[in-house]
Amino acid sequence: MLQSLPLQATAPMPGCTMKIFSGDPTQHHVAENVKIGDPLTLVISIDKQEMFGLRISDCLVRDGLGSSEQWLINEEGCPIDSEIMGQFTYSDDKTEARVNFQAHKFPSTASVYYQCNVRLCIKHGRGCSNTPPLCNSIVRRRRDAADDDEVKGVEGLDGTPATIEVYSGLYVNEASDVGSKSDFSEDVFKERAIDDPNTICISQRSFAIGIAIAGLILMLAVVAAILVLLAKRRHKSVSTTGSSIYSGPYTNTAYSHSS
Repeated sequence: MLQSLPLQATAPMPGCTMKIFSGDPTQHHVAENVKIGDPLTLVISIDKQEMFGLRISDCLVRDGLGSSEQWLINEEGCPIDSEIMGQFTYSDDKTEARVNFQAHKFPSTASVYYQCNVRLCIKHGRGCSNTPPLCNSIVRRRRDAADDDEVKGVEGLDGTPATIEVYSGLYVNEASDVGSKSDFSEDVFKERAIDDPNTICISQRSFAIGIAIAGLILMLAVVAAILVLLAKRRHKSVSTTGSSIYSGPYTNTAYSHSS
């Protein structure tokens, strides 16, 4: 008598990938060299098919030197520190999970490497009912107690849940090491200004020199005006003093004589 094979043995295991996108993931711009604070999206997916789903757990980031690491997602698939990385959101068919976060780095190096575990589950028979995980502790305890007899996932040959490790890395630089967004905006403005015939383009250096010369001319004009004002006041003071001594008829009452 032939024994029935497990359901997962009749289907090939799906391939799995992890990619980190810069900005909008729909633009498919894979992040390779970014700066601190840039918006990133980590996307983990398995091949599109009807049998298997996924749940992400045990994510961490390393510095590539073996000296520093930081855990991001715990074994239940919930974020450890939402300020660094929040909870994954899953597609309706449970073959893709993604999370948005901001680029961060370790002080010792610009290279960062992410690692996550992908636990496979069988979508039929409520085997993927814990995807996505409920990260509220009270609700999670109630659900775990109610689902003790539920098929949790796909078992490997040794009876342990089938888990795939995925990796991805990129370089994260300080803001001063890469061109800032203001520089990019300035370049765009210059390109638009060249296309506009009514716009005059002046380089930053020429503009700064012009401002300095104008300031020097203004300062000299103010000094000259002050000198002219002082000269006029001095001339007026001398003239007024002379008229007060010698003005009017000369009389000396000591020698006056009335007839």
